[in-house]
Amino acid sequence: MKETIKKLLWSTGREGIENLITHMEDNGFFTAPCSSQFHLCKEGGLAEHSLNVFKMMHSIAADTGFLFKGDKDKIRNTIIISALLHDLGKMGQFGKPQYIENYLVSGKRSDKKPFETNKLLLPIPHEIRSIQIATQFIELTEEENFAILYHNGLYADLKYAYSGHETALSMLLHFSDLWCSRITEVE
Repeated sequence: MKETIKKLLWSTGREGIENLITHMEDNGFFTAPCSSQFHLCKEGGLAEHSLNVFKMMHSIAADTGFLFKGDKDKIRNTIIISALLHDLGKMGQFGKPQYIENYLVSGKRSDKKPFETNKLLLPIPHEIRSIQIATQFIELTEEENFAILYHNGLYADLKYAYSGHETALSMLLHFSDLWCSRITEVE
């Protein structure tokens, strides 16, 4: 999974992508859980989810013809960047992980909620963290930035700013993320 994600990111040819991949490796992207208690709340869940979202986005884009509108390589690269980096902020930031193991008062790790949000990390939405981290290393297009920022659609704090301004890429990312987290990844 890690090598597949790295190869996909390298294939975009984005300037700075190698440094971003190194940052992802050094800061726990490939080992972080995707959530505290819901979908893929396990080691490596974030990477698994990101790859699932890419596969779903790519499949829908190919099936609907979206992938073939305009420059196919550019659209494919945009799908790779948007899908694989949409939850980048869930690995944490400033040397602090987003999720830490959740231990009960008894000292036993919680089975019901294996992870909790790190209280040492200020509560900045992961969508914003994702953009901040990515743009330290690579340039995002305006459309990629928009899709990542609004990938939770009308379920996010920014729902009123997003409503009525959806783009094909943002809807594709939102649906793929929602489908994977609510259907594909539910055990």
